[in-house]
This record gives sequence, structure tokens and C-alpha cells, in this order.
Amino acid sequence: MSSVSEPLSAFETPAFETSSLEIASWESQRAPEPVGAYPHARRVGNLLFLSGLGPRQRGSKTIPGVTLGSNGEILAYDILLQCHSVFANVRMVLEEAGARWEDLVDVTVYLTDMQADFQTFNSLWAEYFPDPATRPCRTTVEVGALPTPIAIELKCLAELKSTQTTQSVQGASHAAHPD
Repeated sequence: MSSVSEPLSAFETPAFETSSLEIASWESQRAPEPVGAYPHARRVGNLLFLSGLGPRQRGSKTIPGVTLGSNGEILAYDILLQCHSVFANVRMVLEEAGARWEDLVDVTVYLTDMQADFQTFNSLWAEYFPDPATRPCRTTVEVGALPTPIAIELKCLAELKSTQTTQSVQGASHAAHPD
């Protein structure tokens, strides 16, 4: 294998020691249930990958700030309430998996109406991440629809510190499902 300073050739694949990586899937007991067959989060080594999370409430189909018509169509929604709710849901999954809000390193934001909602979301983002030096990276995209009648979904990546990784595995064994 090439040394770190030498570039890989077009046909050379770097070798990774995967057997030393600890891998676990996490199901939150507090965040809303996933709408598909996937975990809330998956830890690989010291990285925690969160599945897309919306503002729904656990144990119900209630979505804060949404008014639905008789056919399930969205009549009105409050993006501010949905943002607060989705941030709370992300925090729940992070905490149960042994991470903190401050451990977020990258967030992908899905909005269903960029023109109407971006400014509100962006202002709230600055409140939740007041220190520019520790704000996670972020990508914001507009999508035509999300799986449930929500206006926002977040996909997050966090870094677990070595003590957090050890504590979360020992302290949350009910939530960890080693693969």
C-alpha cells in the first residue's frame, strides 16, 4: 500500500482495518419511530450517523404546527414549531446514543419550501448554534415532498469522543444492537 504522502494509482484501493471498528445500530426510546425499516442512528467507530428525522411526536402521527385537511393534505404549517421539534428529536437521538448537541459535525437539511422557510430556519439555526467556531457544516436543499406531511427533515453526523463511545455502549446496551 502507498504511504500517506504518495497518491493512490487509479486502480489501487486503500486497505482499511474494518475489524477494529465498533459498529452498532440505535433505536431511540424517546424520538418518533422511524417511518421505514432503518435505525435512528448507526455508530461506526467514533462516528454517529443519524437517519433522517422530522418533527413528529413519538407514539402518534402528530406533527407540531401542522393543520391537515380531511384527505391528509397540508392546509397550513408553522415552520418555527417544526424546527424546534426536529431539533429536539435530533437531540434525543444524540443523547441516547451517547453524544451531545455540540458533537454534531455535519447536517443536511431538507425543506419542502425553500423560499418560504429558509430565512426562518436559518435564524433559528443561529440561535441553536451561537458559536460560529463550533457550528456543524450544513447543506440545505429543497425537496418536493417528505414521507410524512412535514416541512423539514434533518440528516446528521456527529463525532463521539472516546469516553462517550465507551460510556454509551456500557450505559445504553438496551438501545444498542451490534451488527
